Amino acid sequence: MSWDEFDEMRDPRPAENDFDRVVERAISRRGFLGGVLAFGSASALFGTTTLTPTAAKAQAQGFSFAPIPTFTDATIHVPEGFEWKPLVRWGDALWSEAEGAFNAETGVALDMSDKVFGENTDGMELFEVEGREIIAVNSEYVNPGINLPAASEGIPANADEVMLLKNMQGVTVMEVAMGTNGYEVVVDSPYNRRITHETQMTMDGPAAGHDLMKTNADAEGMSPKGTMNNCGSGKTLWGTYLTCEENFNGYFGATEAREPTEGEARYGIGGESNYSYEKFDVRYDISKEPNEPHRHGWITEIDPANPDSVPVKHTALGRFKHENAEMTLAADGRVVVYMGDDERGEFIYRYVSNGTYTEGGPTEGLLSDGQLYVAVFNDDQTGEWRALTPEATGMTLEETLVFSRMAGSAVGATTMDRPEWIAVNPMKAEAYCALTNNSKRGGDAMPVNAANPRETNDYGQIVRWMPEGDDHGADAFTWDLYVMAGNPTVYDNVYGGSENITDGNMFNSPDGMAFDQNGMLWIQTDGDDSNEGDFAGQGNNQMLVGNPETGEIARFLSAPKGAEVTGLCWSLDGKTAFVGIQHPGGSWPEGNGLPRSSVIAVWRTDGNVVVG
Repeated sequence: MSWDEFDEMRDPRPAENDFDRVVERAISRRGFLGGVLAFGSASALFGTTTLTPTAAKAQAQGFSFAPIPTFTDATIHVPEGFEWKPLVRWGDALWSEAEGAFNAETGVALDMSDKVFGENTDGMELFEVEGREIIAVNSEYVNPGINLPAASEGIPANADEVMLLKNMQGVTVMEVAMGTNGYEVVVDSPYNRRITHETQMTMDGPAAGHDLMKTNADAEGMSPKGTMNNCGSGKTLWGTYLTCEENFNGYFGATEAREPTEGEARYGIGGESNYSYEKFDVRYDISKEPNEPHRHGWITEIDPANPDSVPVKHTALGRFKHENAEMTLAADGRVVVYMGDDERGEFIYRYVSNGTYTEGGPTEGLLSDGQLYVAVFNDDQTGEWRALTPEATGMTLEETLVFSRMAGSAVGATTMDRPEWIAVNPMKAEAYCALTNNSKRGGDAMPVNAANPRETNDYGQIVRWMPEGDDHGADAFTWDLYVMAGNPTVYDNVYGGSENITDGNMFNSPDGMAFDQNGMLWIQTDGDDSNEGDFAGQGNNQMLVGNPETGEIARFLSAPKGAEVTGLCWSLDGKTAFVGIQHPGGSWPEGNGLPRSSVIAVWRTDGNVVVG
């Protein structure tokens, strides 16, 4: 089952979230949606107009490419004047000893599984190290039905098969370079590295070494092993990689009957795990090691310039299902990190360091000594960041970090529709968060009325906030909706989306987001690609580009059937974009054998930079 289905089974949430009610009340105050949406009007949202393909094309004239239509086939599509190719696929060798390790019918054997590119690529960042280009990229999870021997039928049968799955996940650090056929992975580069569920880590911040972190194998509570379910990413101002641990709960189970604790219940931990780890590795058996889950769900920092460095889990940034970590600066030089907790009914967080950042100066303590906050959205389109202090939460400082979700609830944080990636505009003080969807909303809990225009949030939306005084360190902000996704070919009402959604750019379930060097917002989707019913005509998952100033949105890329688009970074010269294609269907990209999650390279044939 998917991670969302796993969470719903383990910890079902209320159908309606606080942010739903905030938007309803904000609309009610004005009597229409136009005041809440950054771009739109009551007439467009309530169905008096639907833009034609001609109008959609005219709207997109401000982009550096000709928008593409939707597709439903099993390959990549990009605009005219662009080309693409796989950069690296699951099972491709990082070292010459693993050349030929991938078998199109059986995958990768255990002895080579930590020497090849991992499975299900996700967030990624590119770094310059001594003139070389280094990409750090997550491998979020595995597909046991594909990755394990056929005889196992998708369920690990022994400890070796569990180790095989562990090795395919985590993080890959790899050097890339321009070759005769475009960018390629530099096999045997001294910077190449695999970080898996077995890699030794360390921790810092207030919760490091606390009793909640101690296990039978680590009496000091300072040396966790492995990073898991690495979803989104971040890049520090000083050139290190932040990998974000998301659905870590699904790796832990109990071999003995027991009632979950309050903390386990809030994080969806208990029963059987998703991959049967607990049956073959005591570390994942909460009957034996109840504190082991506390050592996961963090932001982990990796130095791509030093393959011998020990990754650091930063407890000051809170423990939850981290999507990504978007770093920026407050006006006074303090470090700010925005983070979303990707589960229905959870929160948006902000961390602010106590120390300040100076380019080239010391960075010690900037991610271990600071204050964690949660967001509160008000119906007058204002908001505030509430500090998770012992005084405000009634918890110890260590407890507020290990159980950040419970601390957020204690101070009245606004529950959200699955906060995904957060992106900060490099051109002005504003941040965007993708609220991917809430498929459980609707019914008697939320009937349709004038103040509640969308009974369900199947399509998703992107919320935007502007900090007071243009200072990301300020505790107050204002907010609006950049876009409400929808389907104007099926609906002529609010389900058709906001005014900047047309039949030429419609999509559902925004997920990944990143700004390019020109300040254009790239939007990646992970949604329903059935192309039927409410999603008719929306095609496969896709990558689009949005203009923050005009609200215009144009489709740039269409993924293979069954895949999501996730992860994006650019070469140093900006002329190549690297894009992640996760869990493709069929036998993409070869056209025969097992499907292979991949990072692709996209470039312009005229040699110019790839920008929106």
